[in-house]
Amino acid sequence: MSNQEEQLSALNDIRKMMDRSSRFISLSGLSGVFAGITALGGAYFADRELRAYANRDLETAYFDMSAEFNLIKIAILVLIIALLGGMLFTYRQSKKKNLPIWDKTAKNLLINLAIPLIAGGLFIIALLMVHSNAYGLIAPSCLVFYGLALVNASKYTYSDIRFLGICEIILGLIAMFYIGYGLYFWAIGFGILHILYGLVMYFKYERAK
Repeated sequence: MSNQEEQLSALNDIRKMMDRSSRFISLSGLSGVFAGITALGGAYFADRELRAYANRDLETAYFDMSAEFNLIKIAILVLIIALLGGMLFTYRQSKKKNLPIWDKTAKNLLINLAIPLIAGGLFIIALLMVHSNAYGLIAPSCLVFYGLALVNASKYTYSDIRFLGICEIILGLIAMFYIGYGLYFWAIGFGILHILYGLVMYFKYERAK
């Protein structure tokens, strides 16, 4: 190996080290696929609950709050399962690459992801408290703020996350013009887009390694 080749190899190693220190690269594409499948399952059960609610007698439905509680339980269950699955796949990926699962980069990623998510959550809560008939805006708001969170956090991980975030924002804005179909847009954004993103990430960064 010539001296020039050795220098290029050393520079390449340095670049890889700097890349690892500045970006969280333990994200697994399989976690995206798992989250997408979980979201589609949640959307299915939520759709069943909404259809059952719509078929009830109006007088009974007015006093029956069980539908709202069931939807909340479905949402919480989907969130917990998706988070646990994401943590499991991320932990496995970090062990495979022999990288720490929690460091300064992971902390910066979490903070930048959390700020828009918390803001979006508070926005939705305030929206529902002030406007009791604003349920149709929940799904578009979730998609837009989630997309903003991904774009904001993308500088600390793979750049592919930024593209996913932009797609979520666009989908949320489109959903604003189709109030009443929020669950379908929600299923596309959190379900199908996550599965497609996860597959791309898996074949791009994991399968070839």
